Amino acid sequence: MMSDVKVVTIDGPSGSGKGTLARRLANRLGFHLLDSGALYRLTALAAQKAGIALDAPEVAALAESLNVRFDADGAAYLDDVCVDDVLRTEQTGAMASQIAARPDVRTALLARQKAFAVAPGLIADGRDMGTVVFPDAPAKLFLDASAEIRANRRYKQLIERGLSANLSALVDEIRIRDDRDRNRAVAPLRPATDALVIDSSDIAIEAVEAQMLEYLRARGIC
Repeated sequence: MMSDVKVVTIDGPSGSGKGTLARRLANRLGFHLLDSGALYRLTALAAQKAGIALDAPEVAALAESLNVRFDADGAAYLDDVCVDDVLRTEQTGAMASQIAARPDVRTALLARQKAFAVAPGLIADGRDMGTVVFPDAPAKLFLDASAEIRANRRYKQLIERGLSANLSALVDEIRIRDDRDRNRAVAPLRPATDALVIDSSDIAIEAVEAQMLEYLRARGIC
């Protein structure tokens, strides 16, 4: 990581709001944005496209050679085809969670993630940004919320997009993913020891952003 690049990490479980807040902070500060979860989702989609099982050793090599890019609005492209809609589905998220537990895949994507740290700064959104990828980052945040709250948020998003959804099933899926992410042997989901932990369960997004900005100002980030 370049010494003159300000890196802010935002970790947390799925549905905690970290992606939305990472984009808001990146836009406000004029920083670059790393959606690390998208890289795992793209790897999973690439494996599916190639007919490779998620537990096959070839997945790690696939992660190293991904042909992916993001446009200015954050839309993801795999082999020059926009896959943003399928990328954000619960099914793709579950596949990504499976391969994210693999040490070889995490190693394959580590250098690619670190390369996002360029001037003037980076907002890195993920699950191990502050603990593994950028352990020396000057500002670390961990955003959490109850499984029920996160499932309800996801339910509303799906309904607004005209998709069918089952709230109780979403709660179960989130709990299963949380358990997998928090108990995996490599880079488990947990706050860095020096991270500011914010529970967004009962706090409006504007209030959470205000807390984050206050924290970043105190550290000379903005």
